[in-house]
Amino acid sequence: MTPFLKWAGGKRWLVSQHDAWLRNNAKRYIEPFLGSGAVFFHMQPTSAILSDINAELVATYQALRDTPLKVRRHLLAHHRMHSIDHYYHVRQQAPRTAATQAARFIYLNRTCFNGLYRVNLKGVFNVPKGTKEKVILPSDDFENVSALLQATALVSCDFADTIRQAKSGDFLYIDPPYTVRHNNNNFLKYNEHIFSWADQKRLAVCLAEAARRGVSILISNADHPCIHELYGASYWQRMTVDRFSRLASSAKHRRGTTEAVISNYLKENGEQEDPRY
Repeated sequence: MTPFLKWAGGKRWLVSQHDAWLRNNAKRYIEPFLGSGAVFFHMQPTSAILSDINAELVATYQALRDTPLKVRRHLLAHHRMHSIDHYYHVRQQAPRTAATQAARFIYLNRTCFNGLYRVNLKGVFNVPKGTKEKVILPSDDFENVSALLQATALVSCDFADTIRQAKSGDFLYIDPPYTVRHNNNNFLKYNEHIFSWADQKRLAVCLAEAARRGVSILISNADHPCIHELYGASYWQRMTVDRFSRLASSAKHRRGTTEAVISNYLKENGEQEDPRY
């Protein structure tokens, strides 16, 4: 199933190239940094906890779960009216119902610059209009998205609250905003405001505790020495994975890059085994 959102740092590349790494036989799927949910939609688990600190994002999932046809109807209205003026008019709005709020979120996500989610100091979405003009996509299947989300707990909260719920037999997928010390990347500098190096360290402590409880954990993070050092314990298997970066203003500036993949159940060759601690 294709995610209905575009998200910076999304993991479509991971599920298309490394499906064998995913813990498909887990009792429950848990993801505390939801974003576009590429891994969730690929795995389609029968039981899940999905969370994110972004309350608008979580509310959009909740509206699609509860009223998919209403969300689609409002999104179709944006499709008919889409223009530069309509984009900036909608960007300034604050819809009152769950369905209209979700349609606004999806519309802005699909037509803003590179699908970025960024807010100003007042918490107001401020990404300019991008070059994409498609509001309704061939992959849209809101009714099946709704059906999949029925057995899913959707919560907006701190990642630690979600990770604490993970038990032995659960599969925990972790994909935090990529922030590392001493970086010079503007997008990472923005992420530093919402997910600091102190948060990275706090996350590592939470995951060590989950590993002790027998939770299967897969982490994708920045491929940086400080991240590898943070997960230096012997029960973590650390790998560097090549992928193609699409977060750039134009195709000529896009380049190959690497990410760190860390797990307590993968062997060095990528095969699965029982979680280690």
